[in-house]
Amino acid sequence: MKKFHNLWHAPHMSSARERYEAATRHLHPPFAVLDLAAFHANAADLARRAAGTPIRVVSKSIRCRHLLREALALPGFSGLMAFTLPEALWLARDGVCDDILVAYPTADTNAIAELAAHPDTARGVTLMVDDVAHLDLITAAAPDPAHPIKVCIDIDTSWQPLGPRTRIGALRSPVRTPAQAAALARAISRDPRLHLDGIMAYEAQIAGVGDNPPGRPGYGRLLRWVQRHSRTELARRRAAIVNAVRDVADLRFVNGGGTGSLHTTRRERAITELAAGSGFYQPTLFDHYRGFSGRPAALFALPVVRRPAPGAVTVLGGGYPASGTADLTRLPSPHLPAGLSLSPTEGAGEVQTPLLGASAASLSIGDRVWLRHAKAGELCERFAELHLIDGDRLVATVPTYRGEGRTFL
Repeated sequence: MKKFHNLWHAPHMSSARERYEAATRHLHPPFAVLDLAAFHANAADLARRAAGTPIRVVSKSIRCRHLLREALALPGFSGLMAFTLPEALWLARDGVCDDILVAYPTADTNAIAELAAHPDTARGVTLMVDDVAHLDLITAAAPDPAHPIKVCIDIDTSWQPLGPRTRIGALRSPVRTPAQAAALARAISRDPRLHLDGIMAYEAQIAGVGDNPPGRPGYGRLLRWVQRHSRTELARRRAAIVNAVRDVADLRFVNGGGTGSLHTTRRERAITELAAGSGFYQPTLFDHYRGFSGRPAALFALPVVRRPAPGAVTVLGGGYPASGTADLTRLPSPHLPAGLSLSPTEGAGEVQTPLLGASAASLSIGDRVWLRHAKAGELCERFAELHLIDGDRLVATVPTYRGEGRTFL
């Protein structure tokens, strides 16, 4: 199977550049755009791979209320997965969604008290827990809630073939076994101020790691072997955990999967819903999967401000690294025109970024280079607006979280 990179470079690249330039000719870079056709095509592919299992939309990968509403209105998507409780309260109050799962534990006691004071909000927002200490913190902040506080148990999904010292996967929850999950479920059920709503088990080592790394076929084969064995182990353990917890209390949902694993996680009988967010924007970290390919939807334009040497131009800005391990895969990538790359000695700079390649010769001062971010929603922390492009027309300009003065992390 061809790599995604090859599928979308020529002849699509020149036509995409022409469309973007035509739609934004009146704008002065730096600015960010969202290709609506690509956004909707990516959403349709996510739903196709989910094959009827509802997908909860991950807000941290979108970070724009307008586009969250747009995603939720599409077939196959239901509910939001927020990244902080203040964000969830904001989205709930605004009527964006009435079913919001906060994907990470909170220690914000003021926000917990606010949640507990309003029965409608408390019914629509679910908190994440993986420790009895979380339960104590919640009930101390909300000793007399207007409605029982809904909570979800987060499960460790890492693969540990030789025990904890060979952990492959994210360091998240300490809850790993059916017995541990059932014990936490019993602690929740004993307190009438709490209500066990669901289980989440996100397999980051499968959903967020591309299984077809370019130029590394040997590593790719090893990675696919690890993911296959991890998937088999997790499916068995996840089912056992769900059965153990259901012996204690009913569950409204069991959430799993991510953009990179929808088509495999949805096959598990224990799973009632999936989650995805990055796949809407298709950032560069999701370019190298064998099971699917997306269309770049979120881009940003930077102006050429220098021509320092033959085969080189310098653009203003660009130092927008993604979170995670500090390596080259976390840097933004020049996208249009094709044939440009970051300087290996300078990378993406805080104020200026040199770009190298044959295409540099065709660029003049004031021209634009279109780049893609390594991750999805983090782009929106750099720009106050997203300009929505339909074909070769700019049809709307909408604020990001940052543009609405909301910086939750």
